[in-house]
Amino acid sequence: MNARKTIFALLITALIGTAGVAQAAVKVGFTGVMSGGQALLGQDQYDGFMLAVELKGGKLGGQAITVLKEDDQLKPEVGSQIIKKLIDKDRVDVLVGLGFSNVLMASLKPIVDSGTVAIATNAGPSPIAGASCAANLFFVAWSNDGAPEAAGKLAQDKGLKKVYLMAPNYQAGKDQLASFKRYFKGEVVDEVYTQVGQTDYAAEIAQLQASKPDGVFVFYPGGMGVNFIKQMSQAGLMGKLPVYSSFTVDGTTLPTLKEAATGTIATAMWDAVLDNPENTKFVAAFEAKYKRTPSMYAAAGYDAAQLLDVAIHKMNGVTTDKKEFAKAVKAAAKDFKSVRGSFAFNHNNMPIQNYYAFQVVKDGSKVNTKQIGTPLASHPDAFHDKCPLK
Repeated sequence: MNARKTIFALLITALIGTAGVAQAAVKVGFTGVMSGGQALLGQDQYDGFMLAVELKGGKLGGQAITVLKEDDQLKPEVGSQIIKKLIDKDRVDVLVGLGFSNVLMASLKPIVDSGTVAIATNAGPSPIAGASCAANLFFVAWSNDGAPEAAGKLAQDKGLKKVYLMAPNYQAGKDQLASFKRYFKGEVVDEVYTQVGQTDYAAEIAQLQASKPDGVFVFYPGGMGVNFIKQMSQAGLMGKLPVYSSFTVDGTTLPTLKEAATGTIATAMWDAVLDNPENTKFVAAFEAKYKRTPSMYAAAGYDAAQLLDVAIHKMNGVTTDKKEFAKAVKAAAKDFKSVRGSFAFNHNNMPIQNYYAFQVVKDGSKVNTKQIGTPLASHPDAFHDKCPLK
């Protein structure tokens, strides 16, 4: 009888323990640039993610969520230290955000070695799309090459013969310009790389003007883009020289740029003007909560939470098995509805998605964007065939 009581007590304890695990909060480590000139990019990703959590009653997959927010300061060494802390000390279940491409590249080894599920909501470096792909690392925003490839195709379709290229000198900048050239077959007049965080582009703009191209393609995210476009406008080049861009004129910069950006054409996987039910709901909720229009960074953060919601449901709320959790995230792409429209993970965990073209237009006293095309539809990245994942 005592033996039976002991076995019964052990079974009850085990059941209670299992229930306790299932009900424990899922711990999310959110990292990104939260200070300095690019802070709005990180903040928008975080705000988009937290909005989705709030709309689901503070839960994802039916589980309570604890979010640890960290600022990588756009410094690779800081980002790497944060990732190690979140994995080793805080023991998070999932990493979200992961910063700019240079920061993510510096953090790649601890992410891969730990097996912790990680979802990038900004960076999409080409090395990780190819040979350095990892089963536990997912990209819910874009591959770095998608938007500039769309810009290159659009410039080619528009008949531009000579184009001038500019970007900051780091991994994403190099990816962007190389990707533009993949689809643009005309002459590249010059390819100029500037310092990351540079604020004065007077010398470069003078050089650009003297080269007399048919158009210019630039990649300058955040504050860099604000400064560049404003200085182009002050130089009297806006409206005279077609300006194509990716991650330069968007929801984070247009409120500051306003009329200075009129006429610019941006390619992206998302904009607030996209007409689908999920996006309409997202934009309305974001504007109601934060009193501003969301950017593509906010959209990526929101979608990351929606993806996790489905994945955690698939795991019945228990995310301790890292390999199975990664499989659930991969499978969740088939079931969640993205604000951008169609979305799928390629075998390298990069997105297959549409890349749209948007132009800044003046509408009375307001400045808005309008969709002018879809240069690339259901588009995979250019490096997936180098990824060993199946």
